[in-house]
Amino acid sequence: MALRVRGVVLPDREVRTFWIDGDVLRTDPVAGAETVVDGGWLLPGLVDTHTHPGTDSLEVPFDDGLLRKDLLDHREAGVLLVRTPGTAARMPAWVDDDAELPRVRSAGRWLATPGRFFPGFGRDVPLDELVTAAVEEARASGGWCKVIGDWRWDDPSVPLEVLAATVEAVHAVGGKVAVHCQTAEGSRNAVLAGVDSLEHGMHLHPDLLDRMAAQGTALVPTLSVFAASAKGRYASEPTPTRSWWIAGWEAAPGVARAAHEAGVTVLAGTDSHPCGTVAGEVAWLHRAGLPAEAALAAASWGARSWLGLPGLIDGAPADLIAYDTDPLLDPRALPHPSRIILRGRVVR
Repeated sequence: MALRVRGVVLPDREVRTFWIDGDVLRTDPVAGAETVVDGGWLLPGLVDTHTHPGTDSLEVPFDDGLLRKDLLDHREAGVLLVRTPGTAARMPAWVDDDAELPRVRSAGRWLATPGRFFPGFGRDVPLDELVTAAVEEARASGGWCKVIGDWRWDDPSVPLEVLAATVEAVHAVGGKVAVHCQTAEGSRNAVLAGVDSLEHGMHLHPDLLDRMAAQGTALVPTLSVFAASAKGRYASEPTPTRSWWIAGWEAAPGVARAAHEAGVTVLAGTDSHPCGTVAGEVAWLHRAGLPAEAALAAASWGARSWLGLPGLIDGAPADLIAYDTDPLLDPRALPHPSRIILRGRVVR
């Protein structure tokens, strides 16, 4: 049965009516449609651009049952699209076929060169095979691949020339490259190599932000997962690692704000468990200094556009959420949509 929804569409703040015909939004009326939303505020489904469903421990790298549970947890929080930049196994084909689950954009398996990840947790490749492996993962996963660009603070990152060659090769086959970076050298190399997204970007130097904006490199700062670790880090015994981590964390919110001000696309990603907490990342982006609309865009219409999907327009996928109160004015409402419509079906 066709559905009808009406409400104030954010961010435009215009009252609009949509009809849902199958899995598609329509602006032309569809006869016999059932009204399921009449009033309130409408958003495209939320987006988590850095999440790892199916993995929550180093003992069990990937579990299909946990994957489904994690994706359902995302859905119940209104997250209807996720990007998984790296998993221990390629995303199973059944995920795309399950109408109950959010849409997934996968980057295949983590690509880790020697000494730069948990051993055996991703796809371990020598430096001279990284380019080939990245192309293979991009082709196998729908376009994205994920490279672990650095690891320990006192170890060298993936060399710039290797990373640049990887980006060039993946771009040549129409793919995109996400890179994990937590050191100054790793972040610098990723930006200079022209990667498509910088994951975490801890210790990213502000002097690189203009270049990121110019070449279209997005920043996914994952502030909330660092914030969750901060109390324990401050309470730990002084070590060089502790000092490095705290310096990076204390600078991270300011870098996220400066990135937005420089025109860099800043996106919301949660990284760790529990899943379905992207509203917390939105809150951290706003706390860091992004305007409320920009922080919400990082987890909704802006993120969808960056991933190649439209917002609430004619012909768009029928993934939307509704609120009884304006989530821009009342951020507490964001994780609690009153109506969730996924793939043209009311799931709540």
